[in-house]
Amino acid sequence: MAVPKRKTSKSKRNMRRSHDALTPENWVEDASSGEPKRRHHIDLKSGTYKGRQVIEGRG
Repeated sequence: MAVPKRKTSKSKRNMRRSHDALTPENWVEDASSGEPKRRHHIDLKSGTYKGRQVIEGRG
């Protein structure tokens, strides 16, 4: 059975876990409707992306 030769320090342990943190979603206010929307995503309610009509809206 594998057993560590030395104790892993708190610093090394935390450095290993540095990429495990969750990143917050990036929300912005839509220019036309004023509703919050995610950046670089199609607004499904109106069907627009970057001010252009891309798909048919749902509402």
